[in-house]
Amino acid sequence: MLRAVLFDFNGVLVDDEPIHLELFQRVLGEAGVELRAKEYYRRYLGFDDRGCFSAVLAAAGRPAGPAAIARLVARKAAYYRERIRRDGYPFFPGGAELVREAAGRGWVLGVVSGALRDEVEGALRQAGLRDAFKLLVTAEDVAEGKPDPEGYRLALEGLNGRPPLPSRLVHPHEALAVEDSPAGLEAAAAAGLAAVAVANTYPAAELAGAAEVLESLAGVGADRLEAIHGRIAGGPAEAETATGAAPAREAAR
Repeated sequence: MLRAVLFDFNGVLVDDEPIHLELFQRVLGEAGVELRAKEYYRRYLGFDDRGCFSAVLAAAGRPAGPAAIARLVARKAAYYRERIRRDGYPFFPGGAELVREAAGRGWVLGVVSGALRDEVEGALRQAGLRDAFKLLVTAEDVAEGKPDPEGYRLALEGLNGRPPLPSRLVHPHEALAVEDSPAGLEAAAAAGLAAVAVANTYPAAELAGAAEVLESLAGVGADRLEAIHGRIAGGPAEAETATGAAPAREAAR
């Protein structure tokens, strides 16, 4: 029985990956380091801000310590807040509707994301969704971002350890992750979770680790998630790819 759904944030609920790329490029450019869009989507998209800045600078022969990385993260966060104050958070079609329907089923919901907590909180409040989620695991909560499974393991602990406590423990096989990247799928699998992938950021062919790949969340309801989970629970599931999957974004500037 499906009892919990853990959503990734950027690329699943909120369509702001192009904004993050633009701001990484801006902050790194101010430091004299170039980040190409193709390289970002190929190598760094699954990273949180700390991990992305650290990895890009190291690859450029400019390794930086924790204090310098923290300054870059803070600068990017300030630029992000400025953009969101102006334009608001851009949600993907179907994301908010799916969250509301899943919450209406009585499923326990969480977010597991490499985004900063203020960003996640702000977006959920804008959409009137904050109360639908029992827990948020964000960049500040983990030592390592995806593909490390730490975030998903913390979420599973929180499902069972934070009030209101469940009548019985929620086990990994009773939960489903919703992801958009190979790094996210790897993290979920390492924590013992099956995952649905949404081809918002990567083409379906690169999301083969998912139990099913969806073209988008538009028109996807709780019944669809329950059916996918039922197939997984009933036995080994073959990954099913929806037709017309969106191509990876490579030129969002």
